[in-house]
Amino acid sequence: MGSLPSQGDGFNPAEVLAGRLPMPKGSFLHHLPCAIWPLLVQAWGPDVCDFRAGEKLPVGQDDRDCFIVLGGCVVQKRHPMGRSRDLIARFRGVGQFLGEAKLIEPWSQVETCCLSTTWVLPCSAQRVNVLLKQHPAMQLALLRSLEDRNRADEKVYSMTRRSTLARVTTLLVHLAHTAGTRDPVDPDRITIKGLRQRDISDALALSTSTVENALRHLRTAERAVESGYRELVVADLNVLERLDVTT
Repeated sequence: MGSLPSQGDGFNPAEVLAGRLPMPKGSFLHHLPCAIWPLLVQAWGPDVCDFRAGEKLPVGQDDRDCFIVLGGCVVQKRHPMGRSRDLIARFRGVGQFLGEAKLIEPWSQVETCCLSTTWVLPCSAQRVNVLLKQHPAMQLALLRSLEDRNRADEKVYSMTRRSTLARVTTLLVHLAHTAGTRDPVDPDRITIKGLRQRDISDALALSTSTVENALRHLRTAERAVESGYRELVVADLNVLERLDVTT
């Protein structure tokens, strides 16, 4: 775990903590009233930290913090049947509240791995519960964000009757909006750092070869994406969004 990241890391700490940057639609910080955000910064701002790609957030059974993602992206993995091959994987990006189960069950746990350098605000679950009772608008923001997240999850991960190309496209559009970093020189280029084909196949329950075929089509036929080492660049979001509704 590192220290407070600099703007060179792709973050703008001062702007985020000041509440001046827009947050992805549907996220907790998108719904949170502007007047409440300074209370969270006052309580936990000094504890803001970053985790490197591959590191896991401390949301295990013995941990007592929740986290708000301020930059980067994580993948959360669950094994509901107790076997490694039975995997549910979900991506979570900027503005999302993580570890919400600890608000009702302190010993809950979920494997949460950072795909890229991820900047987080750690929040004591016990203190969060106090603030939720004191500020109904904060409670409503959390509930709204969880409902929005559930609906997004249904569209992104559960539409198994759609074609593979449509499902991969929908996921990439979702990640571009919630976890992508825009190129300051060319804002139309959005980089999703740390993303691997294996991560996509885990999340969509598809084989890696099937995912590769879909990505190859998006690269060569549509020229909408470019692949790099542990990252994917959305070169034309408009094309992806059009395919999202037509395929």
